[in-house]
Amino acid sequence: MTGTALPSDWPGCALEQLSAVADAILYEGYLLYPYRRSSPKNRVRWQFGVLFPRDWAELDLPVVPGISGAADSWYQQTECLVRTRRPDAVVRVRVRYLQWQHKQVEEAVPGEPYRPVASLRTDGGTTHLTFDEAVPHEHEIVVPLSDLMGREYVFPVGAPDGEEIEPLPGGDGRVVRRRVAVQAATGMLAEQVADGLYRLRIRTENTSPAPDPGAARSETLRNALIATHTLIGGDGVRFVSLIDPPEGLGQYARECQNAFTFPVLGGRPATAGRHSQSAGDTGAGDGHTGNAMLSAPIILSDHPQVAPESPGDLHDAAEIDEILTLRTLLLSDEEKREARATDPRAAQILDRVEAMPPEVLTRLHGAIRSLSPAPSAPVAPPAAPAGATGPVDPLAGRPVWWQEGADDGLSPTTDTVLVDGVPVRGGSRVRLRPRGRGADAQDMFLIGRTAEVAAVLHDVDGSVHLAVTLDEDPAAELNSWYGRFHHFRPDELEPLEPLADGPEKGRSDGCP
Repeated sequence: MTGTALPSDWPGCALEQLSAVADAILYEGYLLYPYRRSSPKNRVRWQFGVLFPRDWAELDLPVVPGISGAADSWYQQTECLVRTRRPDAVVRVRVRYLQWQHKQVEEAVPGEPYRPVASLRTDGGTTHLTFDEAVPHEHEIVVPLSDLMGREYVFPVGAPDGEEIEPLPGGDGRVVRRRVAVQAATGMLAEQVADGLYRLRIRTENTSPAPDPGAARSETLRNALIATHTLIGGDGVRFVSLIDPPEGLGQYARECQNAFTFPVLGGRPATAGRHSQSAGDTGAGDGHTGNAMLSAPIILSDHPQVAPESPGDLHDAAEIDEILTLRTLLLSDEEKREARATDPRAAQILDRVEAMPPEVLTRLHGAIRSLSPAPSAPVAPPAAPAGATGPVDPLAGRPVWWQEGADDGLSPTTDTVLVDGVPVRGGSRVRLRPRGRGADAQDMFLIGRTAEVAAVLHDVDGSVHLAVTLDEDPAAELNSWYGRFHHFRPDELEPLEPLADGPEKGRSDGCP
């Protein structure tokens, strides 16, 4: 790559902190439990961040930009905001993806060419299966920010074709791995939008021609970039949250145009006055900015982290380590043999879960991260929070965890709660106003939507949430039957109408 060469440990680079999250993105859905070729869901793979040749992707209609990568496209565009006051600021970008690779098992036939087969068991009892794999690729681009001003720099990020032959023990056959070359390029451009503030655009395109624009998706995957995502860091730069931008930068954040990707701040949230000064006058570490970004084909929140209890990837979307680990351990011996023969990464998962010490498995059972530590010295007991029921912990200043009888008298469908001075309960209609900071990233799609309150729920910590069903949701009735709702705090809702029969029906929290 052209640009400024810098040592791997240069100050201000936080990309390594994102490596675990980025690897999870890279192999998101690569191979789903039960990790066997015969599993129907492992016959439909590669769903996120797939960039196909343009003539295939737009055979019928032009691609319509979207913010997540579950839709097939031929390009992926990231726009983000960068703060800096250093003339020598440098941007570092890593474009990462998987390249399709076909693993073909071939049987040795005396006096004849090798014969392709779906499976082959060698004399040692090991089974080998024909299957589609993937090879990871990472391209790093380092360039001064000043070089990107008003001029787009384009860098090749493709991958060559290849073939590897692995003889099987005993001369029973061989495994041949083949992949097709992928042509791709990443363009980078920057523009100044305010004093010390720049908009950075990173656009990766699949520039390969499709051998057959009318071919099936499964065939065209060999010419695609899979699970494409981008890591962005730098020296002397600080990135602005697009989900929760600092005050005064909301308009600039909204003007960023992201297609088939969703950029979020990486690393741990900064604490005011405690961030590294190596970035150079880039603003306080207030949680609204960070020194790295992850632009992924799935929706995440700022500062995504892999749980420290997790001993390794399980490649399953929204994986729950304990459940998947226990279910993997319950596979039969024959199922485990098939999983090991399906893919080397499946074999690694089996090896890891089978060798997992009891203390690691116990650690997966759960962790509480939301409770504040109790003070080291006793303090005067505070008043119970408004609406709280049950005993109060005098040190933590909150209701203790549920005790028998603590929820006596609660009625989620008839209890009321004040919202902007209006009593609201089950059946009330509201407008959704999710807060920006600290909200679920997907809540932004619900801003301004109207809904009906289904229940008023009281948490054991004394807080109140309202379960709602969205208006014009075709699955609303089904979700209500299953008890699946969206949940919001009272301050995230706007009442649309007062209760017809007043607040006296049911229990009221804070209502006159």
